[in-house]
Amino acid sequence: MYQYTPLFIIINNNVALTVGQCGNQVGCRFWDLALREHAHVNKKGIYDEALSSFFRNAVLVDMEEGVVNEILQGPLRDVFDSTQLITDVSGSGNNWAVGHWTYGSMYRDRIVEQVRRVAEQCDCLQSFFLIHSMGGGTGSGLGTFVLKLLEEEFPEVCRLVTSVYPSAEDDVITSPYNSVLAMRELTDHADCVFPVENQSLVEIVNKIRHMAHSGKPSTAIKMDSTIISSQGGVSRVEKPFDGMNNIVANLLLNITSSARFEGSLNMDLNEISMNLVPFPRLHYLVSSLTPLYTLADVSIPTRRLDQMFTDAFSKDHQLIRADPKHSLYLACALMVRGNVQVSDLRRNIERLKPTLPFISWNQEGWKTSLCSVAPVGHTHSLLALANNTCVRPTFVELRERFTKLYRKKAHLHHYLHVDGMEQACFGEALSSLSSLIEEYSQLDAAKGRLTPDVPRLSVAK
Repeated sequence: MYQYTPLFIIINNNVALTVGQCGNQVGCRFWDLALREHAHVNKKGIYDEALSSFFRNAVLVDMEEGVVNEILQGPLRDVFDSTQLITDVSGSGNNWAVGHWTYGSMYRDRIVEQVRRVAEQCDCLQSFFLIHSMGGGTGSGLGTFVLKLLEEEFPEVCRLVTSVYPSAEDDVITSPYNSVLAMRELTDHADCVFPVENQSLVEIVNKIRHMAHSGKPSTAIKMDSTIISSQGGVSRVEKPFDGMNNIVANLLLNITSSARFEGSLNMDLNEISMNLVPFPRLHYLVSSLTPLYTLADVSIPTRRLDQMFTDAFSKDHQLIRADPKHSLYLACALMVRGNVQVSDLRRNIERLKPTLPFISWNQEGWKTSLCSVAPVGHTHSLLALANNTCVRPTFVELRERFTKLYRKKAHLHHYLHVDGMEQACFGEALSSLSSLIEEYSQLDAAKGRLTPDVPRLSVAK
């Protein structure tokens, strides 16, 4: 068992902001697992000075005290100080307008002051990383208010957002309103968004747990390497969302791995937006992780390296319910960890390219990253980030759920009672989402008109 220490590690060029209950739970799991990784790599607790303070470069915001208080009372209590925490007691009541307008105006100056303070500690500020959910009030409302603040105060700094989308069975009745209102802000003010769907997380967690308890030797899961458990196992009684939060935390671990460890082909966070977003509004990237677990029986061969690349493009490994191989790719990034060579990357890209429909003008739209340190319990891992039109069905479903409520003006009065909120905001948010869906539809229609590459000109010597 490792021990936490107040030594600071990780990334001195990026600032993390976690907003709302979900955002702070995911952030807590990310920081926890990051410390575990570094404790595993640095057996004697000796940290590379280049891996400076990621924890000092974080701001935790929630209008309820519960989750943040848990962090202060848990193993991470020595990592954060009280100036990094911004809390209230009443919450936003699952109301985007309360989070965005009421708490936004109330805490604006304090948030700006704290973000400036942590930004000044960076050697060379590259990006802001915002983590929030879409269905509640604080994460969606105050989270997107913070996003706008970042654009106003630091317009040249890249803004990356991890957004957790509610499922159709979400217990927050007003989540379609909150999500669509938040979508407009994400589309207008984010540089890059990594959407994650609750329903997809539930299906992944259930699949892994089913395998763990199936009793078949060929599917027994190694207890210290599955990513769904906070203690590396699946037998401990956990909180309802632990497994789901850990998957999102592992997404963040892989995205930031190049900034935390050495590698032969490291990638800065701002390179993601630069290389994967050809059009400013179409910045929603589909994430997939592999492997999700390691088998316990060492006599059973682990999945070959090439199989890992194949898995990354299958629908079973996507963090939203989508099948990217049947939609159009605009660009794709492969972020690999472990003992993998550049030649392995190139070979698998060439192998997969004929099976993946890429838009005609960006057939070479691949970005790659190699980090030398694999996740704990694995020999190698892969995160694929795809700018793909397969996000469209998720947005269409969200629009349909919004329209069912808005057509009857149900629950609208709760929002219109909030100072600063007008009914026109709903129409504008719906129009923004419909326009985004149409842009994806137009690109997807081009899939049937893909043309082969024009032969390159040969230059006479």
